[in-house]
Parts: sequence; structure tokens; C-alpha cells
Amino acid sequence: MNDFGNLKGLFETAQRLQAEMARVKDELGSKSVTGETGGGLVRCTANGKGEILSLEIDPGVLGAENKKMVEDLIVGAINVALDRARQLAQDEIARVGGGLPLPPGLFGG
Repeated sequence: MNDFGNLKGLFETAQRLQAEMARVKDELGSKSVTGETGGGLVRCTANGKGEILSLEIDPGVLGAENKKMVEDLIVGAINVALDRARQLAQDEIARVGGGLPLPPGLFGG
């Protein structure tokens, strides 16, 4: 095969990979992960795009005397959920990309 044929094949492969990556990125919005802190007292669910979908707080921890603890648990649960969402995105993209490295910051990581 001549150089033009090799280049054309490489270009077609890149186009297919780009389309597959776009499809996976769209699908990440329908996948979710949950992070929890305090033994499940606070739960945060995020999708694969890194969007927070829900936040659940056990009614037993609500109250003025628990304000700081609840705030810390919420931040922790959100961070766990977002870390898992980033990992989900990286895993899905890596699966499609055949192990090609992701550009830094592609999913906010």
C-alpha cells in the first residue's frame, strides 16, 4: 500500500475512534456512581459527566448542633462521587480508545 493509502486508513480509523468516543461521552450521562460518607449518613450520586444528580442526608444527622459535621459529610460524599464519576469516564473512554492516553483535564481531573 502506498503512503496515501496508509494515511487514508489512519484518517478513517481516527474518524471512527472520534465517533465512538463521542458516543461513549454521551452515554456517560446515563451512568451513575454514588459516594457516601459517615457510614451512609450522607450519599451523593453523580453521573459519568460529573454532574451531581442527588444528595441524600439521613434525617438523624440534621440539626443545628450537627451543622459542621453535616457540611463536612456532604463535601466528602460529593468528592467521592465526583472521583468515581471521573474514573468511570476514564474507564469508558480507555475501553473505546484501546488504551490510548487521555489528554489531561478531559474530564476535569
